[in-house]
Amino acid sequence: MTGLGLCLGLAACDRTDERVDRLEDISRGVLDQLGGGSGAERDAMQSAPVSARALAGKILEASPVLPGATAPQKFVVGSIVAKPRDMPPPASASRSLNVPTMADYDAYVAGDEADAVIVVPSEEDLAMMESGESVAASVEAPRSISRSATSSRRIIAIDPRSRDLSASGGIVSREVIQDSKALRAPLGERTLSIPEADVSPDGGAAAPQEPLPPKLAERRLMMPRAAMSSQMVAETRMIETAQRYGLAANIQRSRSGQMVIEVGSRAMSPTRYDANDKLAPPIAEDDGLECPENPTAEQLQADPRLATVCVIRDLQNSGDFEYVEKDWVYHHQMIRRPKNGGPSTTSTITPNDPLWSLQWNFLGQGIGEGKSQGGAGFVDFWTSQATQGSGEVVVAVVDTGLEMDHPDIKDSPNLAKGWDMVTDINMANDGDSRDPDPNDPGDVCPEEFVYENTYHGTHVAGTVGASVTNNAAGVAGGAWNVKIVPVRALGKCGGRLSDINDAIRWAGGLIPEYDELGNEVWNDNPADIINLSIGIFRFCPASMQDAIDEVVERGVVVVAAAGNDKVSTQYYAPGGCNNVISVAAGDARGIMAPYSNYGAEVDILAPGGDLTRDDNGDGRPDGILSTKTAHDCVDPVTNESIDDCFYAYEQGTSMAAPHVSAALALIKSKRPSLSGNALSDVLMSALTPRSQEQCSGLCVQYPGAEPIEGSPDLCKRPCGGGMLNLSNIKLDE
Repeated sequence: MTGLGLCLGLAACDRTDERVDRLEDISRGVLDQLGGGSGAERDAMQSAPVSARALAGKILEASPVLPGATAPQKFVVGSIVAKPRDMPPPASASRSLNVPTMADYDAYVAGDEADAVIVVPSEEDLAMMESGESVAASVEAPRSISRSATSSRRIIAIDPRSRDLSASGGIVSREVIQDSKALRAPLGERTLSIPEADVSPDGGAAAPQEPLPPKLAERRLMMPRAAMSSQMVAETRMIETAQRYGLAANIQRSRSGQMVIEVGSRAMSPTRYDANDKLAPPIAEDDGLECPENPTAEQLQADPRLATVCVIRDLQNSGDFEYVEKDWVYHHQMIRRPKNGGPSTTSTITPNDPLWSLQWNFLGQGIGEGKSQGGAGFVDFWTSQATQGSGEVVVAVVDTGLEMDHPDIKDSPNLAKGWDMVTDINMANDGDSRDPDPNDPGDVCPEEFVYENTYHGTHVAGTVGASVTNNAAGVAGGAWNVKIVPVRALGKCGGRLSDINDAIRWAGGLIPEYDELGNEVWNDNPADIINLSIGIFRFCPASMQDAIDEVVERGVVVVAAAGNDKVSTQYYAPGGCNNVISVAAGDARGIMAPYSNYGAEVDILAPGGDLTRDDNGDGRPDGILSTKTAHDCVDPVTNESIDDCFYAYEQGTSMAAPHVSAALALIKSKRPSLSGNALSDVLMSALTPRSQEQCSGLCVQYPGAEPIEGSPDLCKRPCGGGMLNLSNIKLDE
């Protein structure tokens, strides 16, 4: 029986050090307290250059938990996420589809029945829309139009830098893209969708392309004509709704079925705004504002928040949509620090990274040398299964992006091409909208208590395996050799629901993005596992559930942070969504961290850390140590202060989720044929059961929870699943 099994409650567990005589301290001398680990590990740390071992993180006085569950949630003003009702589902590119071709365009030009094409509004129309005046919702395309008109800017393709507007690219010819790439189609205009493969640079039929590999062909979504028609019907309803109130609007369609409607001033320039514009803040708190029974056009034109809720209400009441919801703003699930607060055996396979001795989270569960009560058993798996990962396995990290110039990442063979999905330029913080560069430019946002760049995605990806492991520098990752695809969906002050939904689908290989010339850019490394260390205190939005369901249907495993608001995970998204593995955070004792969400929706408890404790006695906080640029650092060998460093301790369910993603990647590396439920079932069947004591907390922290008999200060929290423990997995047997 372990020390945890002997605990009668958390108070007793807090004195585990007394009852087991601090076995860790007895086995360590003064130098081990300073440098950590065994003699070999200490030598590795001392011999490494300072830049490869300096780290940030102090033991905190108290856990800096922010009451996110009680704080107002935020949404993007004027942005609405919707999907038409009864829309035929998209099919994969491996199936034969009746999609529009260049012949459909020719039929339209000849005056035959065909889909409409997008028409550029006149300069007068644009000026009127920018001034807030109402204009005709739909511009009728002249029947006398000819293909030569594509160079006159009267026929327009959708801005290739915007979302995936059309079913199959939405371009009439490549020449159009070059003439009109800075323009976006206004609300009422329709598109003839022509697959990129059917169009050559001169407008003729393109040469046949090589068939896609089975995995790519099965993932990539194509939209049947009936589905495109459903979106066009939905557009008509949107047009009518916006025009009723004299609002400018912009509609962006995806072949997945998701549509984003932007109304009001954002519709004219949805990725830009005037930060001083008091009437149209890009992000606002959700204070329960409701639409009056008969709002006037003047009311809605003067109040963008009211316009948003009224358009949502009207579209919901139309009955034409499966869902219509606000474009909610999500945040990562790393516990933020206050502004002024500080933060083996010879046969065992362990990396030579100098900070390895401080990564208790990867050790086997237990007490004694080379063990941690809260460890996840990675060392045991590396050793017993003789694998540290495979480059054929792909983990997509949908997050804040990645520090591409981080010294432990920039030359990593594990890094694959990613994408920046952040639409809003201010939120993107890098000077542009969506593009192929997933670099994290930083996310300082005092309004959200972010006073320095978090580089959250870099920390998360480092835990999975983005950093180079066993290179005598920095830290180790959980899966040394897997492929990491960084997908940036969060920026300054959070990330939009609509962007996150697209990021999930692009990461899974279902939809393309577009380069500056309008060419489709697919993820050529579609994810086997998608990590979502993000969250919002809301029931799972229908559009997010839709995106998750689509990738899961195609064999992707989605791992989500449970959330950091010490509430039931059912109230959180994506941790409370269906078809995800929801991960709560544990400390170095294997006890659920005080900030972690809990409940029946939790599938796994994994190391998330607690910066207020040092239960393993190594002189460092029991956070999760990983890659990221940080400040106010220390050299762990000399204890000298260092201004800047590349490694830091953090805590949160954000840190717990990538342990599960890495564990799944290791299992798939060993058994490549496993995917989807079959893959996750292997992991779930090997969890270590949790005791009630591991899930309990102080009653004052969890009002209404059931007290534990004999421990009046402690209350029960529903546990959910068991502890992540790769030591239990025996794939060779």
